[in-house]
Amino acid sequence: MEEILSKKNIVITVSRIYGSGGHTISKMLSEKLSIPYYDKDLIKLASEESGINESLFADADEKAKASFLRKIVKDVYNDDEVLPPSSKDYTSEKNLFNIQANIIKKLADRESCIIIGRCAEYILKDYDNVLSVFIHAPMDYCIETAARVKNLPFKGLEDFIRKDNKRKEDYHLSYTGKTWTDARNYDLCLDSSKLGFDRCVDEIIAYLKVRFKD
Repeated sequence: MEEILSKKNIVITVSRIYGSGGHTISKMLSEKLSIPYYDKDLIKLASEESGINESLFADADEKAKASFLRKIVKDVYNDDEVLPPSSKDYTSEKNLFNIQANIIKKLADRESCIIIGRCAEYILKDYDNVLSVFIHAPMDYCIETAARVKNLPFKGLEDFIRKDNKRKEDYHLSYTGKTWTDARNYDLCLDSSKLGFDRCVDEIIAYLKVRFKD
């Protein structure tokens, strides 16, 4: 794997159901491959490049549902250019998304890395150096996993997970026009409840070796 990474930038995009362990799997994969992973770091990078406060990027994620309900077709990302700071729409939700998309593309051009969420698999759909992964698991498993980090009763955890997944679903649909959980959006879909985190990492690496062996 090291030889493959030394010859070509390879980007792994990871989308995940809350509680499926997708973030942990990404971190483990990052350590095993010795490549960086980006999650909320993308907001910081986008803020630094644009001069826009990080909180506005975070708020845009939360407002994705409202945006979707208003104008789903109009908001679908199609490689739009970033507006200049002088534009009245510079801090609009769509432009904030485009700024993050540009950061994601720059990372894909520059280095091997792992990118978590942010519709990266769609933004990079035309890149031949990208492997897109979706991590999922049944609700009972996600609740059990989430209980390790969140101090909520069983029903509270279930409600939190459903709400978080709905937000991701709306965000994804709003900017891609595609259903977030549709397996056709990804190269590889893994059920972490059946494989465990270590095996998920192994399966992703095995897929990488086959896909990029040349």
